[in-house]
Amino acid sequence: MRRTATALLTSALAAGGIAGLVPHASAAEPIVPRDLTITVTGLGPEKRTCRVDADLYVPRGVDAAHPAPALLVTNGFGGDKTDQAGLAQGFGRQGYVTLSYTGLGFVDGDLCPITLDDVEHDGAAASQMLRFLGGDPSVVAIDDRTKQRVVVDQVVREDAAAAATGNGKGKGNGNGKGNGNGNGNGNGKGQEKKTAPTYDPQVGMLGGSYGGQIQFATAAAERRWGTDRLDAIVPTITWNDLAYSLAPENSALPGSTAAAGSVSSTGTGVFKYQWAALFTALGAISGVQDLQALADPARWQAFTQRTCVNFEPEVCRALAEVAVQGYPSQASIAFLRSNSVASYMGQVRVPTLLMQGQADTLFNLQESVATYTALKKQTDVSLVWQSFGHSDSTPAPGEMDLSNPESTYLGKQALAWLDHYVRGQGPKPAPTFSYYRDWLADEGPAAAYARTSSYPVGSDRSFYLSGTSTPLADGALVTDPGQVQPGVSSYSGVAPIGPNYTETSFLDQSGPVTDPAGTAIRFSSARLSAPMDVVGSPRLTVQLTSPAVAVTQRGGPVGQLVAYAKVYDIGPDGKTVELPHRLISPVRVTDVTKPVTIELPGIVHRFEAGHQLAVVLAGGDLAYRGATLPQPVSLVTGPGSVQKLTVPVV
Repeated sequence: MRRTATALLTSALAAGGIAGLVPHASAAEPIVPRDLTITVTGLGPEKRTCRVDADLYVPRGVDAAHPAPALLVTNGFGGDKTDQAGLAQGFGRQGYVTLSYTGLGFVDGDLCPITLDDVEHDGAAASQMLRFLGGDPSVVAIDDRTKQRVVVDQVVREDAAAAATGNGKGKGNGNGKGNGNGNGNGNGKGQEKKTAPTYDPQVGMLGGSYGGQIQFATAAAERRWGTDRLDAIVPTITWNDLAYSLAPENSALPGSTAAAGSVSSTGTGVFKYQWAALFTALGAISGVQDLQALADPARWQAFTQRTCVNFEPEVCRALAEVAVQGYPSQASIAFLRSNSVASYMGQVRVPTLLMQGQADTLFNLQESVATYTALKKQTDVSLVWQSFGHSDSTPAPGEMDLSNPESTYLGKQALAWLDHYVRGQGPKPAPTFSYYRDWLADEGPAAAYARTSSYPVGSDRSFYLSGTSTPLADGALVTDPGQVQPGVSSYSGVAPIGPNYTETSFLDQSGPVTDPAGTAIRFSSARLSAPMDVVGSPRLTVQLTSPAVAVTQRGGPVGQLVAYAKVYDIGPDGKTVELPHRLISPVRVTDVTKPVTIELPGIVHRFEAGHQLAVVLAGGDLAYRGATLPQPVSLVTGPGSVQKLTVPVV
């Protein structure tokens, strides 16, 4: 029933971009999972108890006498444990035991609410499941078929060997696993004689979107408790700061760029209402389908009131604020940020293979840059920009299939990462930044991916915004500041939502982008004489003029200027417009009387010879909740102006 009711909504969310990876047929006999109910306790300040629906996959030949490393995985938003069945089979053939579980708040017959992958609830629950994989008998797990208690003894223990010999597989200080003497890349713990078991398995985590953020929350929970059982993670297309994801503000980033290590703006962002509405509907559907667990009126009241129909109450508060005032309050921003790795980055010391989607209007590439930059200071980390994401969940042929990780480009990388850091086999992966070039797609992923040692890459190329001698024409982008001509370009936002169109969440990526007359201004380069490859985030520095907004901005966010910056690829006919992966950059400018620098979305895009590069400022967008009142804006160009577009070119 859930699959029928939510097929449309979950198509891009259920497994965070890996739901679309349909398991391929395999000649190997499939692993029959053991259906478990695991009770996790003491979650959050409420000391909540939740029953978790889980499947345990143990490969053939793995037993107490022949233990194997393990993986802990969970679903994307709106999914359940079965979404990871292909992954469990694929990594099972590589010798990994897998525990796949349904995340808190989703369809499992339990009434614990969705807590947005926070450390105190979701991370603590996952931490207890790590203990379960380590053989801790105090974690109660019941086989749903036999009704018998289950204690894992098929997974390699790292504390067991150390306790017995003082010479086990100790862990390093967050930069990797220790060797047999516990030295590793840091001060391993193998030489410490354990006086009590910590139930520490050889274990890693991987998964996407909601199933990616949980990995950070688990690592932080483990670090807070001083256990550090988690050996490696592979989070895919997930967020850095949920406040930025759902209400981005790209004109007040710390250091003016995500490459400084943060997207946590000091201002109030522009609400991404369509994505938020989809999440809300999906969470409510999950709660409704757990109604069989409601046996009395008191439980119904708790479900509808105290948990805000399957969510923590703060989620509904944020939605109500936007509906009434048009933007989230600082309290809601703080709540969303607290459910994000940005708020506890220093506690994540686990080797991380971070993958982010180029086709993703929900969690953009800037979020991965912020996470990657921060993690580089404290652990081993590599960054991959893959071709697919929430806005297009289909990988390129041969790119990724976690049900056959050994046969695909990114699957091999994930397997190599886990084999080294979890299993302790294979060479240490070199830290890299890699990105997918779709203009080489026909040559296969090995050719389409470029690899370098770190991000950022390339060098900046500057274009200056200029007026033109042709009345009513677009402005121009010129490469020589001495060529800048005087001019005035004007536009106005006319409605809180739209009328400009870029994308509609993940549901529609086919319609042409549109900017009705008077709602946007555009500055275009001359036709390019050679291809220009852009890898990273362009930056736009402008001085805007709006006397009306200069007055209303004194009243706070409701009166501040809302604008949307974007980069277009204009075809040789001058009419065909491509907005790379539908990505735009919303801003809420706190002071329109001062110059502002806007970081545009990260892209990997080739502007072909004969095409034009264009930068656009618009007053509205159908995917966002903008300003309530019309906001007339003008941009003046001329000698000495600060109007400039900087593009990272490889």
